[in-house]
Amino acid sequence: MYCNVLEYLEEAEASYPEKLAFGDESTETTYRTFAQMARQIGSRLAALGAYGEPVAILMEKNVKSIAAFMGIAYSGCFYVPIDKTFPIGRIRTILSVVTPRFIILEKKEEALAKALPSEASILFLEDLLSDGSIGQAQLRQIRERHLDTNPLYMMFTSGSTGVPKGVLVSHKSVIDMAEQFTKSFQFTHKDVFANQAPFDFDVSVKDIYLTLKNSATMQIIPKGMFVLPKHLAEYLNEKKTTVLIWAASALGIASTLDAFKEEPPQCLEKIMFSGEVLPIKVLHYWQQHCPKATYVNLYGPTEITCNCTYYILDRCFRLGDTLPIGRPFPNTEILLLNSQDQLAKPGEVGEICVKGSCLALGYYKNKEATQKAFCQNPLQDGYPELIYRTGDMGYQNEQGELVFKARKDYQIKRMGHRIELFEIEAAVHAVEGVEKCCCIYDHEREKILLFYQARQNLETVIIHHLQETLPKYMFPNLFHHLEHMPENSHGKIDRPLLKQKYIENSAKIR
Repeated sequence: MYCNVLEYLEEAEASYPEKLAFGDESTETTYRTFAQMARQIGSRLAALGAYGEPVAILMEKNVKSIAAFMGIAYSGCFYVPIDKTFPIGRIRTILSVVTPRFIILEKKEEALAKALPSEASILFLEDLLSDGSIGQAQLRQIRERHLDTNPLYMMFTSGSTGVPKGVLVSHKSVIDMAEQFTKSFQFTHKDVFANQAPFDFDVSVKDIYLTLKNSATMQIIPKGMFVLPKHLAEYLNEKKTTVLIWAASALGIASTLDAFKEEPPQCLEKIMFSGEVLPIKVLHYWQQHCPKATYVNLYGPTEITCNCTYYILDRCFRLGDTLPIGRPFPNTEILLLNSQDQLAKPGEVGEICVKGSCLALGYYKNKEATQKAFCQNPLQDGYPELIYRTGDMGYQNEQGELVFKARKDYQIKRMGHRIELFEIEAAVHAVEGVEKCCCIYDHEREKILLFYQARQNLETVIIHHLQETLPKYMFPNLFHHLEHMPENSHGKIDRPLLKQKYIENSAKIR
């Protein structure tokens, strides 16, 4: 029974010391070298008195960043990855929540260091690795004190008050994720994971810890390949990539830009996606170019350690269909609770609630938000049992599969009808030429706004299609054609920004 994620690293180091562990655009490292780097970083942090506290890290997405994550774990602390390209205001807001004593940077980021809070000590990675010494005795003492419920990392999600929330995740939850994923999809030491997601996005957690759990290899894909992806397949083939665990938006970029027109990926065995609903046309593109791969739809928010359900695609889907999110992973239970906090009947829509070892510890220094989202199971009054309320609505279809319906706050009431904005989006996604879309409701003016990304204005085509698929009361009132849909740092459509821009434009018109 595993208690610390570092046991995965140490087992891989013992079994495959000279095997390639992690690689990026300029660096590759073996398990032996990688583990030594991590222990050096951990030793230096421990010598500075760091223990059981957050250590923020603002670095590029590379091999050394992952070594720093593991080094922070060796010190008995938990890491907080922050995208160094964020606006400085956003970085400061996150750091105001974390209030770390230590922030790790690379020396080339000295200018950024000067803009950070003066209360924190800036540690340069090069200095942490400079003398090469390892405090074996101190690291051993730290390990002896370790509990599997200790936090491993903290990642930030947007908050309704404008202040981001730090989701704190334990070693236990990450170990549970790695064990259940490996059992469900039978990963091995022969697998090569192609990392796409930023390190402050929980999709990357699966890449890192499934690599360590299985003594596998992880290659970090250069970011530029998602801007001009004509060399993407060439890169995947060169690295002999077998597994993709990507955000749905990344799969969409590849299909929109026809990345595999000249050369398709040759070695892919498993293609897994999450984050947003994958349009069927994007799925078809990938299936056309990688017909032998297994496709898996993953679902779950950051608060339940990446994913709580999965669906292995076992049938064909047509444009306009919705992919199920499937069934819960082993050691995880899904409760669909209706408005009376009772179990929803088959076909009845309810809120997706999760229980199990996957649950995060809560929101850092935010007791009120934690108690609201991580609460007592209303079906259990005999003993304490936490569930996480996702705010997502779903139902069981005739095959007994769980299907995502909409966000709880995406349901509106208009002209006496209850409308799921997601249902409108699904219909628009089926229109040829529409690359991305989202619906927003203007409550003040009672208008449904449709924003869609396409190479040309398709309003007439969309209206014609909706006339054949949706009742009139579900039609959008305003159509906004965009050449590029705004996205947040995790590649998801930035709905708050779209709404803000619409409100600003409306104010100018008044």
